[in-house]
Amino acid sequence: MSGSILKTKSYDFALRVVKLYKYLCGQKKEFVLSKQVLRSTTAIGALVKEAEFAQSRADFISKLSIALKEANETEYWLSLLKDSDYITDEMHQSINPDIKALIGILVSSVKTAKSK
Repeated sequence: MSGSILKTKSYDFALRVVKLYKYLCGQKKEFVLSKQVLRSTTAIGALVKEAEFAQSRADFISKLSIALKEANETEYWLSLLKDSDYITDEMHQSINPDIKALIGILVSSVKTAKSK
């Protein structure tokens, strides 16, 4: 069940950031930070998808741990976009809970996988 939630949330979040990326490139003419947040965000979902067919428990834990690192990086890029005025406080307040939720799910998933 939580795997399905994680897949859905990571995909939906990536789709949201793809739209943010299009906005940043089109409206703000910002290409560097937006590319970074796009890469780290889309990596989360890709790693979650890879973990689905992990070769072992260790491989599964590794994939989810890397996804967690990418989620943490995404949170950094979103804060930087806000603090450099590329996105508004309101935009950040709208998207930040989503990355926080993903981080929480990933932390919980990694801890659970390690305890088995």
